Amino acid sequence: MKHPGPLYTLLAGVALAGGIGVVNLATGTGAAPVAGAASAAGAASGTTAAPPPAATTTSEAPKPAAPARADYAGRVTGGGASVAVSVRDGHAIAYLCDGKKVEAWLQGVTAGGQLDLKGAKNAALTGSYDATAVTGSVTAAGRTWQFTAPVAKKPAGLYRAAPKVKGQQAKVGWIVLPDGSQVGILAAGDDTAAAPPLDAAKGTATVDGAAVTAEAISGLAGTGDF
Repeated sequence: MKHPGPLYTLLAGVALAGGIGVVNLATGTGAAPVAGAASAAGAASGTTAAPPPAATTTSEAPKPAAPARADYAGRVTGGGASVAVSVRDGHAIAYLCDGKKVEAWLQGVTAGGQLDLKGAKNAALTGSYDATAVTGSVTAAGRTWQFTAPVAKKPAGLYRAAPKVKGQQAKVGWIVLPDGSQVGILAAGDDTAAAPPLDAAKGTATVDGAAVTAEAISGLAGTGDF
């Protein structure tokens, strides 16, 4: 009896291995594919696997820090009034003025670039400030205005004076805006009128025919019900 030749033995082994592979696929017990097999198959078919998406990172630009000392002046949103704020080492004073009848002086403490100021007759101002501007809302005389006021460099800023008009004690407040324009109110008793022009460079004005020296307001001077 003849024994199978080498070629016959080799073919039988290949057939047996193929049969085991088919059984494994049918029963779900096939071995995990070898790493790189999919790539090799793709290369053989003329296609390449898409690379995983690159990880993306987002970053926000740091906000400007709130300065310890700064002055701001600008018009409220929509016009019709102006507002000035002076911050000094944890304290702030603000002034709202429409140049006709409505005005309010406010003051309070500051923390972390936030403002919460109070004034007479329920006047209030809240907002935040940094090295470029102050933004917030101010309420006075039953109305509320929104505003964003830029940093004011002298002579722009907030001024006041306490002259006498016809023998009666009066008060004047001015806001000098960064563009050089100004708005203010002269109040004597219950009467109010537009403030006389202020020479901001000299800090003087003429009230009722007399020269008056105006005081530049800082966050450490003045009172909320001035």
